[in-house]
Amino acid sequence: MSAFLSKRHGMFINGDWTDSSADETIAVIDPATEEVIATVQAGGEAEVDRAVRAARAAFDNGPWPNMAPIDRMMIMLRLADVIEAAADEIAFLETIDNGMPMWLSTGAAAKAVLHLRHFAGICGRLGGQVHNVTQPDIHAYSIKEPVGVVGAITPWNFPFVMAVAKMAQALAAGCTVVLKPSEITPLSALRLGELIQQAGFPDGVVNIIVGYGRDAGKALVEHLLVDKISFTGSTATGKWIVQAAAGNLKRVTLELGGKSPTIVFPDADVERAVPGAAMAVFANSGQVCVAGSRLFIHRKIFDKMVDGISAFAANLKVGSGLDADSQIGPLVSRDQLDRVSGFIESGINEGAHVVHGGKRVGDAGYFVQPTVVAETHGDMRIIKEEIFGPVVAAIPFDDDDLDQIAARANDTNYGLAAYIWSSDASKIHKLARKLRAGLIQVNGGTALDPALPFGGFKESGWGREYGAEGVEAYMETKSVAIQL
Repeated sequence: MSAFLSKRHGMFINGDWTDSSADETIAVIDPATEEVIATVQAGGEAEVDRAVRAARAAFDNGPWPNMAPIDRMMIMLRLADVIEAAADEIAFLETIDNGMPMWLSTGAAAKAVLHLRHFAGICGRLGGQVHNVTQPDIHAYSIKEPVGVVGAITPWNFPFVMAVAKMAQALAAGCTVVLKPSEITPLSALRLGELIQQAGFPDGVVNIIVGYGRDAGKALVEHLLVDKISFTGSTATGKWIVQAAAGNLKRVTLELGGKSPTIVFPDADVERAVPGAAMAVFANSGQVCVAGSRLFIHRKIFDKMVDGISAFAANLKVGSGLDADSQIGPLVSRDQLDRVSGFIESGINEGAHVVHGGKRVGDAGYFVQPTVVAETHGDMRIIKEEIFGPVVAAIPFDDDDLDQIAARANDTNYGLAAYIWSSDASKIHKLARKLRAGLIQVNGGTALDPALPFGGFKESGWGREYGAEGVEAYMETKSVAIQL
């Protein structure tokens, strides 16, 4: 991979690589060593305009939207094959760029292939329906058509799989794409551009611009030739996108922050609930939008669960993602290390008790211990705000009133996910209906499956990704009525 890292990385526009018109570059830093591992050019408004116009031409005049669904499917499957063949190098890039352990980045690369193959299979199943209207002698039907040019803005926590998943849904719908990955973790998106070339996509169907949010991201959201923005990231940025998209009323899908509750009942299988609840917040160093960072535990098993999770955290190997034994890697950046450390310090100052962890690990790299805190209250920042780090707050509850439990779990501005641990099927189904969250995982149930709609309530976002709903979010519905 040294040849790839030493390349002069530019922009992928209209099927070819091109330099930025600006002199600004971005230093890519390995969060495990704090060393610069690559330098990429920073695109701005000019590069975004070129990319959007290429995508516009590919949509308005190119073959992709009008291609037979099976032909779109075959190209997407070809891309899945070339990604699968390059999975080891993609995982390596993710690990040195984001910091995640190799076991996680390898799984993420495989998940990207799964997304592509799943959504490729949807290409031929998209369509409208015949409608029985209220008037006689009218033949009426609806058509599903691609929305047009999509600006896809992806985060740094799972760079490759998030980029591929957004792109796959838009491509299945027949849209063209301008992808703007996070400037913090751009390497796997640039490698994706090379693989798109290898797979034989028509020019302009996918374009990739690396740049800062203040420049490239802003230009993409505000561009009047973009028909839809699909964004995953912070709630604050999502709110700005809603306002900026008003210029041409472009469609918007937002997957934003979370402060997800994990609820553990006394009838739970504690042996499974301990590692399950722990990794719901410690995986990827807690840099997960659905992290179960508020841990509600029935008082009957509170001490047992807290002791178990603390012991589990103590046994997690924190280290470089390239170390095969590492289970927890570094945080992605110095800013993120300072942010997470600040939250822990704030919790302590407000009276929280650190049961385990809370410290930085080593002098080099952005490592922090998996942290368990207790003795919190609802007004603490550590309870109210998204930390995006490996920090979980354990909170006891006494009653079995599901309305009261749900009220405490729902006491947040967010509503992305929730976790339930119980062996009582009736209780599970009743509580799942009461929780204000887009994804309810029960006893370790799956998350972010390409077949399952995913998205948030409240300030966790707008719309749904994945599943048939995810693809339809990239389409418009047209009605046709014919007098017979």
